[in-house]
Amino acid sequence: MPDFRAYCLPPVADPSEIALSEGESHHLVAVNRAKPGDTVVAFDGKGSEWICELADAGKRGALLRVRFSQKAKPLPFRITLGQALPLGGAMDSIVRKATEIGVSVIVPLESERTQVRLDADRSDRKIGKWQTVALEAAKQCGNPWLPEIGPVTAASAFMEAATGYDLKLIASLQPGARSLRSVLAQYRASNGRAPTNVLWLVGPEGDFTPAEMSRSRAGGFEPITLGPLVLRCETAAVYALSVLSYELAG
Repeated sequence: MPDFRAYCLPPVADPSEIALSEGESHHLVAVNRAKPGDTVVAFDGKGSEWICELADAGKRGALLRVRFSQKAKPLPFRITLGQALPLGGAMDSIVRKATEIGVSVIVPLESERTQVRLDADRSDRKIGKWQTVALEAAKQCGNPWLPEIGPVTAASAFMEAATGYDLKLIASLQPGARSLRSVLAQYRASNGRAPTNVLWLVGPEGDFTPAEMSRSRAGGFEPITLGPLVLRCETAAVYALSVLSYELAG
């Protein structure tokens, strides 16, 4: 059986014991049925892990006894996903899969064709929910790094403000979009290395509008094709992130 995992933010860098929050204690003891003596890997979402023994299995206040600590090696690349908000619960699925793939930042976007509009209160609640989804995914897949989930942002404003990336990509259904492999090959030929900090935008149902695509090209984004078929936005996001992470890891 794999070790149990629990999220924590210890008050000191080198703790001998870790007291879990009520929510994490309940999940560990009541949901996952961990017992005293079981091994628990506590992690802070920033690469630090503590290999522990469950000393006290209190459902509202579990206590872990630290055996040793370790620092996870980060991925050799950083991917930011700018995702136009889809309908229904598709964003939950996108956040979950992006966390499993190892995305560093997820920025939810409101585009011209976005059918989901969030006021400030709903936006805050949604972000809180997506953070919970990311945490659950990180526990399940063993990812010690939690993605940062940014505030809901207008797609056009995000495109215009996006700086500091080696490559800026946008999934496109329009003619003339290039393959990811050709764009990466061109970057390697020009720079002598693979990109390490990449931004990828994925549109909503119906894709980004022609005006948004024009704005993205003016901002230095490279239109990338995801093949001849029209993909659902959650499929497009997982596909795009998967092939990009595979190419960058190679």
